[in-house]
Amino acid sequence: MAKTSTTTQGLRAAIERSGYYPALVAEAVEAAVGGEPVRSYLVHQETTFDQNEVRRHVTVLVLTGNRFIVSHTDEQAADTTSPTPYATTSTESVKLGRISSIVVSRVVANPESYKPGTLPREIVLTIGWGAVARLDLEPAACGDPNCEADHGYTGSSTADDLSLRVSEAGDGPETVRQALAFAQALSEATADSAR
Repeated sequence: MAKTSTTTQGLRAAIERSGYYPALVAEAVEAAVGGEPVRSYLVHQETTFDQNEVRRHVTVLVLTGNRFIVSHTDEQAADTTSPTPYATTSTESVKLGRISSIVVSRVVANPESYKPGTLPREIVLTIGWGAVARLDLEPAACGDPNCEADHGYTGSSTADDLSLRVSEAGDGPETVRQALAFAQALSEATADSAR
C-alpha cells in the first residue's frame, strides 16, 4: 500500500466510524504515529459482557514505514478509584525488526468446496514481538507408575503479545478483508525489514 495522506485520512475516518470515543482514540494514535506516513491500519471494536455490565474496547493497529503501533482503549465504570466512568488508552510502538511472529488463522466453511479468494468466516491475527509470553507449566513425570522421584517441571512458552479475532458474523465482511490486508502488509513489511 502506498504511503499517502489518504491512508492517514482513512485511519481517522475508521476511528470515527467505530464511534468509540473517537477524539480520545484518534489523539492517542496520532501522537504515537507522529509525522510518519501510514501504510496500513486496522480498527477493531469489541463489545464484551462482564457479569451485569457491557464493556467496549477498541484496538487500533497501524503500520508505518518503520514501526508497528498498537493502541488499546478500554472503558471502565465508576468505582472506588473514580466516582465517574473513565477510559484508559495505551499505545505501544514496536520497530518492525522486533516482530518475530505473525500468525493468521483462517476459519472457512465447507473446505471441500473452497475456492481461492473466498473470504474466511473468521480470522485470528496473532502478532509476537517478545514483550509478553505465557508460560504453561506442569509437573514432569516418567513412564514408571510407581516412581516417586521429583522430575521437575515441563511446559511451554507461547508468545502472547497480541491476538485479535475478527469474524464475518460479528464484525462484517469488510473488517475481515481489512484484517487480512493488514496482516499481509505487516508480513511484507517485516520481511523487508529483515533484509
